[in-house]
Amino acid sequence: MAKHKSKKSDWPVKWVPKPSPGSFMILAIVGFLVTAYLILPMSLDFAIALMVIFTAMFIAAIISTTKAPLMK
Repeated sequence: MAKHKSKKSDWPVKWVPKPSPGSFMILAIVGFLVTAYLILPMSLDFAIALMVIFTAMFIAAIISTTKAPLMK
C-alpha cells in the first residue's frame, strides 16, 4: 500500500474579499426601493424579509468595495 505524503495544512487561510460587480450594489438598492414602495403595502411580513435580504446584499457590496484589493 502506498504511503500518503503529508501535506502542510492550508488552514487557517486568510479571508480576502473579492470585488463584486457594480450591478450587485445597484440591484440591492433598487430591490430595497421596489420592496418598500410596492410590496410593503400588500404584505408586511414578506416586505420585511425582502428588505433584510436587500440590506444584507448592500452591506456585502460595501464591504466588497472597501476591502477588496486593487487590481493592477
